[in-house]
Amino acid sequence: MKIVYTGEKDSRQYKSVIPQVIDKVMQADDKVVWLDADLMGCSGTKGSYGKSDRYINCGIAESNMAGIAAGLAASGLKPYAHSFGPFVSRRCFDQVFLSAGYANNPITMVGTDPGITAAFNGGTHMPFEDVALYRCIPGAIICDCTDVPMLESFLTQAKDLPGVKYIRVGRKDSRQVYEDGTQFTVGKGNVVRDGKDAVIVASGIMVHEALQAAKKLAEEGIDVAVIDPFTIKPLDEELIRTYAEKTGKVVSAENHNRIGGLTSAVEHALIGMPVKFGYVAVEDEFGEVGPQDYLRTRYDLTDEHIVNVIKGM
Repeated sequence: MKIVYTGEKDSRQYKSVIPQVIDKVMQADDKVVWLDADLMGCSGTKGSYGKSDRYINCGIAESNMAGIAAGLAASGLKPYAHSFGPFVSRRCFDQVFLSAGYANNPITMVGTDPGITAAFNGGTHMPFEDVALYRCIPGAIICDCTDVPMLESFLTQAKDLPGVKYIRVGRKDSRQVYEDGTQFTVGKGNVVRDGKDAVIVASGIMVHEALQAAKKLAEEGIDVAVIDPFTIKPLDEELIRTYAEKTGKVVSAENHNRIGGLTSAVEHALIGMPVKFGYVAVEDEFGEVGPQDYLRTRYDLTDEHIVNVIKGM
């Protein structure tokens, strides 16, 4: 696995990558179906409608869409269902939990613009609790996408994975961390940066913040490792425990609520270990309207805050 991180924004937007991958997946597998909640322009799939009858607009009715996805899975098809993050998590949670999870109908839910990436769509569209909800579903798999190569890999393999899958991804810019074509393994975390003094476990947009924090700390002689879990559930607890033992200090960094999110998952992995543990995550709060840079500062999701938490240890 090659790390190509420079800190610069990737010229590709997530919403331009999604239709490219799904078109390829459909061509390779005639059982794949894409469902959308009248947000084809937001998922980037608007131009794909009409190409195939396996692109279906379910309208602004996410709970119904989840039921349709489960029904398609029950008939042997492989559905993906897209809406904004809050609407494929809290709005249709019961249908996903029962009709897909409990009934063992494998579906892939794609939630775009999660957490502060919702920006001007505001608090109603800003899920900090989505990861916590999906972590409650037995057997669920959660991927908080770091960059385009990760999205491409998980989107491609999700159709053949068992149970409920939740892909948490922005729609626009990202920072590329991994080389194009990188393949990721469910439940296996990635060491993005090695270090001996502390380790940051970060997912999604916070991987960039973690790497920037590590760079700043290095200038002060503090050597920090960064682990990207790839899947928050299942979590690579063995890798995290190994680095916890090596460094003695662990910080979790996430763009969602620490209660039930990545922070809780990492903390659970560290039970019984004599290590210092800190976190950078959204506290027990709702979202609000604003540009992403403002929201990052508003909720302390910054490299500066990570630096302060680690130095405070």
